[in-house]
Amino acid sequence: MKVSVLAQNLHGSEIIKIAGEINELKKQGQNIANLTIGDFDADIYPIPTELKDGIVDAYNRNQTNYPPADGMLSLRESVSAFLKNRMGLEYAANQILISGGSRPLIYSTYLALVDPGDKVVFPTPSWNNNHYCDLTGAEAVLVETRAENNFMPTAAEIAPHLKGATLLALCSPLNPTGTMFGKKDLEEICDLVIAENKSRGADEKPLYLLYDQIYSQLTFGAYKHYDPVTLRPELKDYTVFIDGGSKCFAATGVRVGWGFGPAEIITNMKAIVGHMGAWSPKAEQVAMAEYLKNDGYVNAYLGKLKDNIQASLSTLHEGFQALKAEGFNVDSIEPMGAIYLTVRVDYTGKTTPDGKVLANSADVNFYLIKEAGVAFVPFSAFGTGEEITWFRASVGASTLAEIQQMIPRIREALAKLK
Repeated sequence: MKVSVLAQNLHGSEIIKIAGEINELKKQGQNIANLTIGDFDADIYPIPTELKDGIVDAYNRNQTNYPPADGMLSLRESVSAFLKNRMGLEYAANQILISGGSRPLIYSTYLALVDPGDKVVFPTPSWNNNHYCDLTGAEAVLVETRAENNFMPTAAEIAPHLKGATLLALCSPLNPTGTMFGKKDLEEICDLVIAENKSRGADEKPLYLLYDQIYSQLTFGAYKHYDPVTLRPELKDYTVFIDGGSKCFAATGVRVGWGFGPAEIITNMKAIVGHMGAWSPKAEQVAMAEYLKNDGYVNAYLGKLKDNIQASLSTLHEGFQALKAEGFNVDSIEPMGAIYLTVRVDYTGKTTPDGKVLANSADVNFYLIKEAGVAFVPFSAFGTGEEITWFRASVGASTLAEIQQMIPRIREALAKLK
């Protein structure tokens, strides 16, 4: 059977492979703490009651036909007000596009801006940019980041790659690390983009910036979210934002995402999303439009969600720091935002009790799944090499008690390695 070159060369998801292993062990009766998926267990983190009631009411009122291709006007207006009130970002309804979550928005940004062979610059680790480059035939330019900078790219690391590039794809808070740009660091990157665009002729395609801030409402402690347009307003004509309700309202299955940017780009993205049929369900849009109008509901829900997520992330971080203090070759980075903790388990080259040498991060991960009943995702699933011994831990599908219980199991499993 012959398939397309694209189908032959598209890489499969390492996260799906890990999920298959977990499901197989669960069939055998094992209890696995699954910290792999960037999702929420709806029994632990249900969506806001008012949003759920609004969705049910919208279905009862037969809001079940096709929505407009760019989203319900009522929702785009609510998003416009939400952005202004929460972030000081001013975007009119015609500069906002609604879709079924953020994935179609990211993909349509690539399709609207990137031609085959164009350079797309993005840091590693990062989520799915390598796959979107494969899908669009772009030349992927991977910028390696360092633990010393919390795996966030710096201007110095990005600068050598921007000449001739079409798109710079950034995310903060970052999936997979849960770390964030500081104000100064993001300003320096913004200034690079501005300088690069000033160097280009009128007939040249500019350098665009894709800024994924889907986790912007989930930040902790003193850490603050920054965005390029607030810091450098002249970037408004070149920046496409990716955002939505999937993460901040634990509503991944509700499928309401919103992107916003220059009207001309959003109009082209609208046509692409429409042809993909990737719009958000109408009833969910109707309900989200009403929910976003009520600051009291939103603030109460976000306050509770952030407290619970931060408690889980901090517990896991403190557990890894305790293991590190005991002499185990592990580490973690303080949680800043999102639902992720960056952890290091540097045990490649070690031998298991049954004589298997752990050759790479994937081997370490599968060892922890079997011996500790804990599943992470290696950074290799996000574009790094397999020799990198850092992992993403996602806490949205585990209770605080489950996270507390897994640290002793990790300690016991690592102690067995020679």
